[in-house]
Amino acid sequence: VQLQASGGGLVQTGGSLRLSCLVSGRTGSRFCMGWFRQVPGKERECVSAIDWSGDSTYYLDSVKGRFTVSRNSAKNTFYLQMNSLKPEDTAVYYCASKSACWVGTYYTQPSAYNYWGQGTLVTVSS
Repeated sequence: VQLQASGGGLVQTGGSLRLSCLVSGRTGSRFCMGWFRQVPGKERECVSAIDWSGDSTYYLDSVKGRFTVSRNSAKNTFYLQMNSLKPEDTAVYYCASKSACWVGTYYTQPSAYNYWGQGTLVTVSS
């Protein structure tokens, strides 16, 4: 399984970006996804997660109402739409996937995930 994240870049405060994560390989049908971010010196934190059906989602409190996670199963692609970006959103963002997920279950701990993308840098200028 390979994950390829894209869509990062430089944006001004209040701007928007959409991150994409293309999943390829033998993932199985019940894989769930997470979006994480990390800044130097801090632990990787879960920004958003989605279960394999797409019906259950999680958002970090600081991004609720601004970020939206979605999946296009036909394209094996996950998205993170980020609106009203703030300088504190600056980080390297990673997508991750886990196979054999239970219905309605998402995961917020990095250790739960089997596969990781390479990371894409999001920089929000003030």
